[in-house]
This record gives sequence, C-alpha cells and structure tokens, in this order.
Amino acid sequence: MRFAAAVLRSYEDPFAVEEVVLNTGPAEGEVLVRIAGCGMCRTDLAVRRSAGRSPLPAVLGHEGSGVVVETGGPDTGLLAGDHVVLSFDSCGHCHSCLGGAPAYCDRFAALNLFGGRPEHAARFTDATGRALAPRWFGQSSFAAYAMVPARNAVRVDPSLPLAMLGPLGCGFLTGAGAVLNSFGAGPGDTVVVLGAGAVGLAAVMAATAAGAVAVAVDRHPERLSLAEKLAAVPVHSDSADLPGRIRRLTDGGAPYALDTTGSARLINDALRALRPTGHLGLVARLHTALPLEPGTLDRGRRLSHICEGDAVPGLLIPRLTGLWQAGRFPFDQLIRTYPLAEINEAERDCEAGLVVKPVLIP
Repeated sequence: MRFAAAVLRSYEDPFAVEEVVLNTGPAEGEVLVRIAGCGMCRTDLAVRRSAGRSPLPAVLGHEGSGVVVETGGPDTGLLAGDHVVLSFDSCGHCHSCLGGAPAYCDRFAALNLFGGRPEHAARFTDATGRALAPRWFGQSSFAAYAMVPARNAVRVDPSLPLAMLGPLGCGFLTGAGAVLNSFGAGPGDTVVVLGAGAVGLAAVMAATAAGAVAVAVDRHPERLSLAEKLAAVPVHSDSADLPGRIRRLTDGGAPYALDTTGSARLINDALRALRPTGHLGLVARLHTALPLEPGTLDRGRRLSHICEGDAVPGLLIPRLTGLWQAGRFPFDQLIRTYPLAEINEAERDCEAGLVVKPVLIP
C-alpha cells in the first residue's frame, strides 16, 4: 500500500512529506493502524544529534494513535476498528519484560532507536523503492499508516478524542509514570519537577491527581504560568538559593524530585532540596559526565534514571485516560495540532518553546 509520510533523509535536512510504500501486510503479532494523530517528542528531534547512530532515511514518530484496520491473526488480541494508542516496543521474553518492566527490555535500544526488528528490513520503502529504516519505536507514525507490534498497541475507549491520545504513549506516560509508578507519590507528598515541558507538566498533573503537591521549576515565565494553572507552585530556576527556597516550600525538604532538563546545576540543586531518604529521578539523557557536589547524596538520598515512567503501557494508559475523563489529568491543554504537511513548522515551534506538545494530523 502507498500513503503519505514525513521522511527524514539526512540529519540536517527538513522533513519531506512524500509517498512511501509498505510492501507486506501484517505479520503474525502485528497490526496495521490508520494514524489519527501523532505527538512530536524531543526524542524524535534528538535524531538530528545522534551522531549517525539512528539509521536514515527514516520515518520517525513514536506517539501515535489511530484505528486498527488489519491484524496479523487472532493472537494479537485486537480487532479491526479498535482504537489504540501506540507506545514503545519491547521483546516480551527477556528478564525485564517477564518481570513487568518492558521499559528496561534487553533489546530496548535496538528495537526502538536503532532500526527496529531486522526481520522487517526492506519491506518499507520510498516511492522509488529505496529502503527506509524498518521502524522507529515500533511505529514510524509520522505517517498516514503504521505497522506495529500488537504488544505496543493499547486499546482505548472509542469515545475518547483519538487524535489527541498519542502523547500518552511516551511523553505524558514518562512524566506521569515517574510520579505514579517510580515514586508512588500520594497525599501529603511533594514532588518537585524541574522543567515545565511536556514530560514535566505531565508529572505536575499526575502529582496533583494523586493528591500530592507539585512544585514546578523552570526559567520561562509562560511555562511557569501554565504550571500554576495546573495547580503547581511555580519557582523560577534562577531564584537565589533555589534548594533553600524549595526546602522552605516543602517543610524541610521534598521526598521526590524529577529532573527533565539534564542540567547539572539543577540536578545538584534538586538533591540538596530533598529530605533525607529523598529520591531524585532523571528522565533526560545526559551527554556529558554529571558532577555531583559533596554532600548531595548524603543521608540516604538517592538518584536514579527513569525510563518511560517505569510503565507497563497497557496498564498506565487506561489509568491516564480515566483520570482525563474525570477532569484530573487535562493533558489536552498542552496540545497544539498541526497538519502532517506542516511538520517542519511544528518542529520549529517545538524547538523554540512556542508549543508544549505538537500533535501532527495526517
């Protein structure tokens, strides 16, 4: 079948919306999905800075949502017409997957970042027959259609606004999952969130939904204003004695903090703002050594990296849609939609901080 997709041909060029060809139907365990919308994530844009590790040309996009149009057999557990949110790929049989931690799958990098499953190479091409990278995050959903493993397709209520749901598969899942799964935050807790972007604001919303207090730290006044509208206490990241200010706001220190910035200064400030035994989670990829200042990990404080919100997508995504239906996780307030043809404008707006979460509509 032939359909439109946004192809990235080099690390410097803009996306080109063009015709692509899928040469086979769904294999066993796969489903073909007509994409209703796809969020643009910082991980998509980071491909430009991947030092050649992500194969090109490729169709990116890994926050897709849509309708199943064909399945690869009865074992997929899905039917044509099902509404689904697409999340990350995982093998399903390694120690982590069997232990309910698919985000730490032994093959996570290979399946999601570096070309997908090799058995599916060459079945996805451009209109001239040139092979495209097999699959990005099990999806390649900057497109009208995506062929995905049924394992990373989560059925959702068909009454929900399908085109808006894709970011629940990665960005919003990561922020919310860090609060709900990794921290287990609840009433009486405080969660300090460093960086009020899509992941950070999802963490703010999840903390509020869980009955915790959220403190949002950012340098952009408009992001702090948005965080405040979502019930967070806003704090400018350049505040004098930032750790002291947070400790005063949190009655001696926060039990939890989530860094989405990758800033060494803010990471050290966050550690100082924790109470004894407090937990700082990192979700941003660090590209240089992280210098930890003396005393920051004293008294039982700990630091960990959190991948995909420690989530099992099939469990967390329905939980988040239920919270949205109850008015307690208003993620739609963070979204601006763009036609797929305007993907380069969406990328510019995202990089400039003019939009929290772009969603592309094929």
